[in-house]
Formats: sequence, structure tokens, C-alpha cells
Amino acid sequence: MSALSELGKLKGKGMGSEAQDTKAALVFLAPWLVGLVAITLGPMLISLYLSFTDYNLLQEPNLVGFENFTRMMEDSRLQNSLKVTFIYVLVGVPLQLAVALFIAIILDKGIRGLPFYRSVFYLPSLLGGSVAVAILWKQIFGTTGLVNQFLALVGIEGPGWISDPSTALSTIILLHIWTFGSPMIIFLAGLRQIPVMYYEAAQVDGASKAAQFFRITLPLLSPIIFFNLVLQIVGAFQSFTQAFIVSGGTGGPSDSTMFFTLYLYQKGFGQFDMGYASAMAWVLLLIIGAFTAINFYASKFWVFYDD
Repeated sequence: MSALSELGKLKGKGMGSEAQDTKAALVFLAPWLVGLVAITLGPMLISLYLSFTDYNLLQEPNLVGFENFTRMMEDSRLQNSLKVTFIYVLVGVPLQLAVALFIAIILDKGIRGLPFYRSVFYLPSLLGGSVAVAILWKQIFGTTGLVNQFLALVGIEGPGWISDPSTALSTIILLHIWTFGSPMIIFLAGLRQIPVMYYEAAQVDGASKAAQFFRITLPLLSPIIFFNLVLQIVGAFQSFTQAFIVSGGTGGPSDSTMFFTLYLYQKGFGQFDMGYASAMAWVLLLIIGAFTAINFYASKFWVFYDD
């Protein structure tokens, strides 16, 4: 009996300790839970409700069903904004990742002063989405900007890069490519994890550098490439500051830089059509979700996990 009683006491103490640990965990998680509900889930549910209303920020919202979504079918500016955004994502993200991987491979060679170069190349990722850099970019590609001044030195009269509909989006894509620092750091970490013995064995077999890259580096780095691809696609779809500053908030010239997020902003805070803007936000969420799902499905055909 004494042994059973002692076991019961120990069990009671263990359960009491677990309860205390649970309470402590809830206390530490409380700020995050409050933020999740108040800043993320709450606004999301409210925007879902507003997407079915004609809310204009000034009057009480009235339910209109799927009217906001059907309006999108006839909104030519919205369709153009989707086209611009898709071009930005489908061109900018692969080029950015290619540049990031190229720089990471160079830095992986163990050059002197690696921490300095790593910091310098990472800096654009911290500043690329800022208003200051977007303003600087606007000045660089202006009619009398730095690019045209350089071209004038060799006798070439450059166009107004940001005032020409055929080149305005390209300048913003170039800005996106320039912010390659974040994926570069991740690529560099992935390259450091590839065992050297694979390259040594390939050299013994007489494999060229190109063969080593395509047969060893890319397959073993494919999970990192996939990770960067998903992150950068999600981020690119949400790009706003660059287009807003470069175009002066208009999406011009001729809506050539009218990102979906910029058009959403104009509808919600320019025209006070918050119900329509909320519907647009949920369409954007579905688009990002669809791209992410496609990437995850396609990953099983090209992503190699060394288990």
C-alpha cells in the first residue's frame, strides 16, 4: 500500500508539473495568439465579409452577394493589372533566382573577405522595397537620369525608361532582380552543405565543371531552389512600393506598371470602394495559393531529397 501511495503522490506531482508547464506555455504564447487573432485572422474574416458588400468606408456595408466578383469579369483595368503582375512574377522571379545562385556559387569559392561581400550583396534585399530606393531608381532611369547620362557619353540618346510604356515595367523588374541578396544567402548556405566528396569523385571520373553543376549541384540544391522559388513568388505577387513610387501612384504610363496590389489600393483607398478591394484581396490570395499548390505538385518531378 505504501508503494502504491507513493506512486500516486509522484503521479499527482507529475500532473501538477505538466499543468504548470501548460499554463506557462499559454502565458508566453498569449501575445502571439492575441496578435494572430487581432492582426491576422480578425482582419481576414472581416475582409471576407466586406468582399460580399458595397462598403465605401463612409456608410454601413450592404450585402450584394457575388456582385464584386462578377464585376471583375468586366473590369479591363483589373485584367490588365493581372497581366502586368504575371509578367513581373514570371520574368522577375526566375531571373532574380538565377542571379542569386550565380553570385552564391562565386562566393562559395572561398574568396577573401567573404563576410564583407555577403553583407554588401545582401543589403539590396533590405533596401529594395523601401521608398528611398524606389525614388532613387526613378531618378536613375529618368529622362535625364544616370543611365541616359552614361549612354550620352558614348553618343546614344536614351529613352525615358520610366515614361515609356514599353520599358517602364522592365525597370521595376530590374529593381526586383537587384534585390537578390536574401535568396543568395540561402543558396550559399545550401551550397556549403553539399559534400565535397561528390565533386572529388566527379573529377576522378573526368566530369567537366558544367557536368558537375548540372549533375551534382543543381539536384542536391533543388530543395533550396524550391524553397526560394515559393518564397519569392509569394513576395513578388505582393509587390507594391516599387510600382507606386516609380509611377507616382498612377500605374502609368498607360497602366504599364499597374500591379494588382496597386490597383487594389486605388480602389480601396482612392475610390473608397472597399468592398470591391476586399474581393480583389481574396482573389489575390487564391492566385498565390494556386501558384503555391502548383509548385508543390510540380516539385515531385524535379526536387531531389537526399534521404
